[in-house]
Amino acid sequence: MRTQNIQMLKKIRVILSVTLFTLITFYFLDFAGILPFQFHVLGHIQFVPALLAHNFAILIFLVLLTFLFGRIYCSSICPMGVFQDIFGWISKRVKKKKKYTYSKPKTILRWSIVGVTTVLFFFGITSLLGLLDPFSAYGRMATHLFKPAYMAGNNLLASIFTSFGNYRFYFMDIFIFSIFSFVVASITFLVIGFLAWKYGRTFCNTICPVGTLLGVPGEYSLFKIRIDSGKCTACGICAAKCKASCIDAKGKTVDNSRCVDCFNCVDSCKFDALTYTTSQKKTVEETEKTTVDEGKRKFLLTGIMAAIATPSLLAKGRGRGKGRFLTEEKIRTRQTPISPPGAQSTKHLLKHCSSCHLCISKCPTNVLKPAFMEYGIGGMMQPVMFFEKGYCQFDCTICSRVCPNHALKPLTKEQKHKTQMGYVVFNEDICIVPVKHKSCGACAEHCPTQAVKMIPYKGGLTIPTIDTSICVGCGACEYICPVRPIRAIYVEGNKVHQEAKPFVTEIKEEIKINDFGF
Repeated sequence: MRTQNIQMLKKIRVILSVTLFTLITFYFLDFAGILPFQFHVLGHIQFVPALLAHNFAILIFLVLLTFLFGRIYCSSICPMGVFQDIFGWISKRVKKKKKYTYSKPKTILRWSIVGVTTVLFFFGITSLLGLLDPFSAYGRMATHLFKPAYMAGNNLLASIFTSFGNYRFYFMDIFIFSIFSFVVASITFLVIGFLAWKYGRTFCNTICPVGTLLGVPGEYSLFKIRIDSGKCTACGICAAKCKASCIDAKGKTVDNSRCVDCFNCVDSCKFDALTYTTSQKKTVEETEKTTVDEGKRKFLLTGIMAAIATPSLLAKGRGRGKGRFLTEEKIRTRQTPISPPGAQSTKHLLKHCSSCHLCISKCPTNVLKPAFMEYGIGGMMQPVMFFEKGYCQFDCTICSRVCPNHALKPLTKEQKHKTQMGYVVFNEDICIVPVKHKSCGACAEHCPTQAVKMIPYKGGLTIPTIDTSICVGCGACEYICPVRPIRAIYVEGNKVHQEAKPFVTEIKEEIKINDFGF
């Protein structure tokens, strides 16, 4: 009966893990909007996004879940954990006699990573947290590695179906959002994939700060893997199956702070020596294991005290890179990066964003790209707006609604219409109207708020004039401007988003003409 129960628990874990992993992955890849918007909740139940969003209900739920059943989050909810299991599963199919071995806990290293990440975060450098957060790391892999492959498959199907006169699939442009983020995602894929292939859950139990933090309640969880020393023969089969490398067969102990409840060990034991149960009479080995590790607690206390003391340093000046794009000193170009709608300010974005790139992946016009040094070193890989491939649609609020961290606050369409992310700047010296004496007006035609209008100029031509007070910084004018390489009209970012003044749409009587001009 016990074996049947464990097998059932293992099947439930596998089904839950595969289901959540598939849904999260496809939500990043889904450019056609096949999945309903409600699936964005899959990002909200992740640990670091909930922490940065101050979503205490989710945090309490995850901690209580770990206190009750162990590190279920790492086992089934976290997509990076399942990603490692997939690599481990494939490696076992390639090398059928593969065995894991017990490794001693690297407590100092694990808590040092947590401490350094915490201190840097309070100094405003969130890039390390974004780099190590398992959900964000997986999100970048999905956005920059898996999505181009998925779109290539879509284009192949579009080519095949189109040849038969079926237009169910349509072609999509495939491009790299950022060389830097692509390289980071590739390195993450290779490093974590190699560790998972070779050693199992090494990333979870050595590097990942979430795994370290959840290891504390996991060690004292109600349900946990236990070894009955009276039945155990120290054969080592369970340790060979343990992908977390947390079972000491010789010492007959389980390090539950690293155990991810995969149940492989219990399922493999031939002597019924391992159980997944609530507390029972402790063996000598368990009593020794639960002895207070003063060194670890002191280290954790030191990290907490540092985290509490460090916020006072936030008031001091921080170097924010401004990301210059100047090629000629006489021509004005953007000096302040444009943060996405809902960011409220560059400071708010840097404080809450973990660079999961879900907003970048879901942006329908590909306006959002990962920053390099536009926000400074602390904001590397966080979303910034560029208008080379499109502009921010006036009614679109997708990025602010899908953000799991609340780095982008949810906006309604009405709020979006009033949010000024930046303001328009006009370089008359390079505009084709005065330079080439040609008629244009593309910027005014595409401006949704009439912040750009055309006024009379020489020789019957018209030239743009701007009203920054009603501009929302959507970038339509910059995108459509034909002047290259530097645009004659562009958007300058606001460090703090402003409220644009209401605009009035002018209704004019126009004489409609056909394509022949009469």
